[in-house]
Amino acid sequence: MKKFGYVLSGGGARGFAHLGILEYLEELNIKPYAISGTSAGAIAGALYAAGKTPTEILHMVKNNSYFGWSNMIWKKPGFFSMQAFEKVLKDAITEDSFEALKIKLFVAATDLNKGESVIFSEGKLFQQIIASASLPVIFAPVTIGERILVDGGLLNNFPIEPLENICDVIIGSYVNKLEKGIGKNSVIGTFNIIERCFLLATAHAVYSKAHRCDVFIETPVNSFSMYDVKNADAIFEAGYKTALQHKEALHKLCDQ
Repeated sequence: MKKFGYVLSGGGARGFAHLGILEYLEELNIKPYAISGTSAGAIAGALYAAGKTPTEILHMVKNNSYFGWSNMIWKKPGFFSMQAFEKVLKDAITEDSFEALKIKLFVAATDLNKGESVIFSEGKLFQQIIASASLPVIFAPVTIGERILVDGGLLNNFPIEPLENICDVIIGSYVNKLEKGIGKNSVIGTFNIIERCFLLATAHAVYSKAHRCDVFIETPVNSFSMYDVKNADAIFEAGYKTALQHKEALHKLCDQ
């Protein structure tokens, strides 16, 4: 029996596309042995590894957005608090532990002090997920032990490495396809600029790994910003439709 691995990139609200792809993979009855994710990919991966369905995760996360006035924080190194999302994790996952998950999970974060990518796969779960999704300036860093951690996508927005020696087949999902424009109507605002700089800085490293996937699925959701939670359903649908375009390659994997 071949062991499948999923790599899920970061991308903020664009990460809802991962869920659409997972939905289609479920329809093909492809089940992952392990998942490796960064930021939004770590969130989707953790909830899926805990046994939640893609549609359950969609409704869970879109109804508990952490981009809102109630989550604004002042005099902190970040605009928003992760408290709302932490509650989602605690409500959805019964035990704060990697080992309690139903699917092996790897989570990438960035250590600001050492300037290196860190992969978590054991021990406590919730703070590691929050650290992986804490985009600098937008969210405050997370301190775990001696590490000051921020968004894993800064140094590894496509953490394929943990899967390469333990999985026979790797399916990658990337939701930050680099296109012209910085969001809807190319509106230039502070968050748009932060987002665009982040994507430009990480894209090359991601594309250099794409060939290491058996199937690399790149959902074109550039028309949605990383903060566009209100369009979660449309982003989910875009992921599903993009997965359909890889139907032949995915069916071939099933046949093998």
